[in-house]
Amino acid sequence: MTDAAVPLARKGSRAWRSLRRNPSAIVGAVIVIPIILLAVFAPVLPIADPNATSWTAIRLPPSAQYWLGTDEIGRDILSRMIWGARASLLAGVISVAIALVTGVPLGLLAGYFGGWVDMVISRITEALLAMPFLIMAIALAAFLGPSLTNAMIAIGLSAMPIIIRLTRGQVLAVKAEDYVEGARAVGLNHIEIMGRYILPNIVPPIIVQATLTVATAIIAEASLSFLGLGQQAPAASWGSMLNTAKNFLTQAPTYALFPGLAIFLVVVGFNLLGDGLREALDPREN
Repeated sequence: MTDAAVPLARKGSRAWRSLRRNPSAIVGAVIVIPIILLAVFAPVLPIADPNATSWTAIRLPPSAQYWLGTDEIGRDILSRMIWGARASLLAGVISVAIALVTGVPLGLLAGYFGGWVDMVISRITEALLAMPFLIMAIALAAFLGPSLTNAMIAIGLSAMPIIIRLTRGQVLAVKAEDYVEGARAVGLNHIEIMGRYILPNIVPPIIVQATLTVATAIIAEASLSFLGLGQQAPAASWGSMLNTAKNFLTQAPTYALFPGLAIFLVVVGFNLLGDGLREALDPREN
């Protein structure tokens, strides 16, 4: 029985059972899910206004009133951390969505049709891959202008070549399968073959790569915000918090500790989750 003949529900159930037994995936989920919930429910949580200042509470250390202390103008760091998670996770998810929406169709066309279509798309992709990911994201963000929206666009376009290359490679492997040849033999057109037989069978590796790319996008957003090209003041962002905290390392060392630790944890969490998904969705592991 070919992979295409295996019912989708059965494959999903098999992958879920494997995912639940994977320690990396469990640890990653334990890290990522609480951060996602905090970010989603930030507007209704009983926390201080992240932009409210207090000139009597400047750079205070962690205490019962301010669990993570306050910043240089008396804003509650815990509140800004939670709202900053919204910016970082939103940037990660939207950037990857942009990369998928642009990269998957181009990779699908290049791998399926080959010839001059593959040559043009592949040469452009190779040229983009020759530039380091973060450098290209900084250049695009600087060109588009400083804002979270432009940062997400820049990160998404910078991640697109990786998705194109992955999709193309998967299509080249799948289109040689017998069930694709059979679909051609019965007269199905190119769109039907790509949509019904090729695309569903290349989704698992794309999901894994997307999960790992979210972690990369979060680091990129923090880097752009640190450079002043991402989330703009007074809105909270982990990267912009680090940018400000670097000026007060001796007076308030914990100010830089918390956003840095948050970035580290969420990136580790998504990487562990991506590794778990890779094993769960790999049929050789099940």
